[in-house]
Amino acid sequence: MKRKNNYFLYIIIVIIPSILGMLSIYHYVGDREETERLGDAKWIATIHQKNWDQFISETVTTLDILALSIDAQNDMETIREVVRRTQLTDMRYGSMFLLDAKGSFETGTSELLKNHDFTNDRYIQEIMRTNDLIISEEVETLTPEQQVIGIANPILDVNFQLEKIVGAHLRVDYMQNIMQILTPDASISITNSSGKQIMNMNGGIGKNDQVYTVPIDRLPWNIEVSISDVDSGSILRHTAIFFLPLFILLHIFFFFIKYFMLKKHAKNAEKENEIQKLELVGNLAASTAHEIRNPLTGVKGLIQLLSEKHKHEEDQYYFSIINNEISRINEIVSEFLILGKPTIEKKEYIYVQDIIRELEPLIKSEANLANIHYEDSLPEEPIGIYCNKDQMKQVFLNIAKNALESMSSNGYLSISLTTSSHHCYLTIKDTGVGIPKKEMDRIFEPFYTSKDYGTGLGLVVCKRIVEANKGKITIESSASNGTVVTIILPLASDSINS
Repeated sequence: MKRKNNYFLYIIIVIIPSILGMLSIYHYVGDREETERLGDAKWIATIHQKNWDQFISETVTTLDILALSIDAQNDMETIREVVRRTQLTDMRYGSMFLLDAKGSFETGTSELLKNHDFTNDRYIQEIMRTNDLIISEEVETLTPEQQVIGIANPILDVNFQLEKIVGAHLRVDYMQNIMQILTPDASISITNSSGKQIMNMNGGIGKNDQVYTVPIDRLPWNIEVSISDVDSGSILRHTAIFFLPLFILLHIFFFFIKYFMLKKHAKNAEKENEIQKLELVGNLAASTAHEIRNPLTGVKGLIQLLSEKHKHEEDQYYFSIINNEISRINEIVSEFLILGKPTIEKKEYIYVQDIIRELEPLIKSEANLANIHYEDSLPEEPIGIYCNKDQMKQVFLNIAKNALESMSSNGYLSISLTTSSHHCYLTIKDTGVGIPKKEMDRIFEPFYTSKDYGTGLGLVVCKRIVEANKGKITIESSASNGTVVTIILPLASDSINS
């Protein structure tokens, strides 16, 4: 049964929290990994977005400058040379060209363009319609080895009418090389406004890929970056790194719980052994008290007869010792009988002050004999409790006698009585030798005593009586600093109601 309880406790404290913790950590690590992968894709897309925006802005600026240069020249040969030199200054251009207002070829840097019908190109048609800069949304093949994207800018006369069109072919391979240098491992696609892929890098975007998309500001295009796949191995490794300390802490917590449970179990077992010991003593005393007292009575009577017959001083000394020992045996039997009674049968309503006043002559007498100063502090208002008067007197007297015996000449003993809303507090304070710290935990153990002739049952009996009356007894003491004993008892109304 104990082993089953240990297994059950281990499952509750370690196994279940470990499973829940591991799942939580796994989801946390997975979410963090996903956020990092999305962040990486966003960072890549942002880099290329800025690069493309800068690239288009520089191209537009180049075309604007070229348009101004062409507009200022009338000689076609000079214009051809200006176009040729402009292309040579930047490797991004596959070719550059000049068209008239109807889209017919006038000059360019490639002979292949002479036979090309620009009027069929949509972006040229769009320029002729809008008189605005337009970029093609289709990839063209300039040569079998070279793919390009067309971009053209209108040249307007003073009346804002289309006069000529200057354009360039942007090399796709050049842009792909730039993108490859910036992010060599990323899978990227450039798509036009229709969603068609214009260029790809590292295989582009697959059908089942997760994609982060960002638009290019200067173009109606989008940059799509593939979000990397989940790395299950990385997630498991990070989960294990986070989970291991949690698993260790849960085991430490489990061992702490087991330690406190074992400590509590040992304490309960010790308490149960003490109770069983008291019950055994009580039952033994209850069953044998009469058998012990009857012969004691006979022995005591015979001793008295012998003491009357033998008057010699030495004989009388022996008879007194025998009588004292018989009285001591009788006292021990009486204490055994109290231990054997789990409940107090005869209870009555009494005033605490009355019990103390009845005991005062005896306490003062003992104090005077030992040259000890005694005083009490009792309230005038009667304080009633519901208890067995004789046994409560025994408690008060026993503790007072312990206090007197712990002091030498010129000691001080005080008894005070206070109340709260539900309890009364009888405090007996002395200036005696006190109780060493190592003995404080044992003062209520049966048969433990620091006196040469004590039974070790006095405080045990006192505690038994007080607890039977629903009260509590506390002791505060240290070596050479005296002792304070407080007896806490419920007031009569609370005692009866409970």
